[in-house]
Amino acid sequence: MTEQATSAKDKFSSNEILVILLLALTQFTVVLDFMVMSPLGDMLMKSMDLSTSQFGFSVSAYAFSAGLSGLLTAGFADRFDRKKLLLFFYIGFILGTLFCGLTTSYPMLLAARIFTGLFGGVIGSISMAIVTDIFPIERRGRVMGFMQMGFGASQVLGIPISLYIANMWGWQSPFLMIVGLATIIWLVIVFKLQPINKHLALQSDRSAFSHLWHTVSKKNYRIGFLATAFLSLGGFMMMPWGSAFAVNNLHVTVHQLPILFMFSGVCSLIIMPVAGKLSDRFDKFKLFTIASVWLSIVVIIYTNMGPTAFWLVLIMNIGFMIGIMSRMVPAIALSSALPAKEDRGAFMGINASLQQIAGGAAAAVGGMIVVQQDKFSPLEHYDTLGYVIVVLSAISIFLLYRVSVIVKAQKNENGKG
Repeated sequence: MTEQATSAKDKFSSNEILVILLLALTQFTVVLDFMVMSPLGDMLMKSMDLSTSQFGFSVSAYAFSAGLSGLLTAGFADRFDRKKLLLFFYIGFILGTLFCGLTTSYPMLLAARIFTGLFGGVIGSISMAIVTDIFPIERRGRVMGFMQMGFGASQVLGIPISLYIANMWGWQSPFLMIVGLATIIWLVIVFKLQPINKHLALQSDRSAFSHLWHTVSKKNYRIGFLATAFLSLGGFMMMPWGSAFAVNNLHVTVHQLPILFMFSGVCSLIIMPVAGKLSDRFDKFKLFTIASVWLSIVVIIYTNMGPTAFWLVLIMNIGFMIGIMSRMVPAIALSSALPAKEDRGAFMGINASLQQIAGGAAAAVGGMIVVQQDKFSPLEHYDTLGYVIVVLSAISIFLLYRVSVIVKAQKNENGKG
């Protein structure tokens, strides 16, 4: 009887499945909008005659504006129905992405990425707040795993399709495709998602700024923020130059690029649910540490590679995805356990903001480290990025260890209470 009750408790209700599906789909479009900049990087730099630093700033523009927007809205995040917040920022994201699809110059591209970031950067924190409101920590790893499948799906389906239509109709066309899909998802949220407003009953009389300061002032929260920032620094530093390095250094052809991203994405779809289950079953910090060590080894090997057989490039990229996804899921699940219920929206907003700002800084710094003499020459100093990422990963392990200790202490204290 106990086993049956436990099994029933572990199953998701139809409403919970709908929530997970809608959040995964919004994640898919937002992630694809950001991630597609990397595979389009070589095409963009050549068609617009951009330097590595200019392209780096076009990536950073989204991240910095997303981070600023998140900080400005964090104090208000717990004062509204989360469904209404999601709808408002998602429609802004759709308009910004449309602007990206209509741009024809570098200044327009920068403006479009800034506008899109102002709205798109907040959606992740709203989704995280929704997850923490609805799902307990014991089931959150699986939910995070399914949600993050949007990341893998963007590579399996979104990026290969985006590259294919970009080769046919120009680099702007993937953004127009995202607009069409996101509009459909927005309408489904309007009519199908139930209000998410139970947290409103826990609100105090503090102003939005006071609520923001109250959240930032907590030492335990600040450790979580710092852990997220360092996690993002490593991830964003290499990502923007992925396609340019593959084409110009590893001699992957433009026709092989969609296959490369598709195989990496398939690996993401497989590893995400597995990582979610493992993070619910085993110690989240230990899983994160193992994945970080694995990723560091792969990064050092990959960034020092020259012209390479395509099958080996595929294997290395799959190794990348295993490391990235296997540390992302437990890290997010652990961080989500830090805030009290009444602080979740603000915490997730600040956390997502620092993640974006750190990523923007990493992309900008990466653009200054990496050098390309002309449009078709190999990228130089890419290996330097690899060594920097290993150092950042080591710091991330230390910070997430502190988060893990705090979460366990809170759980023990609540158990005693």
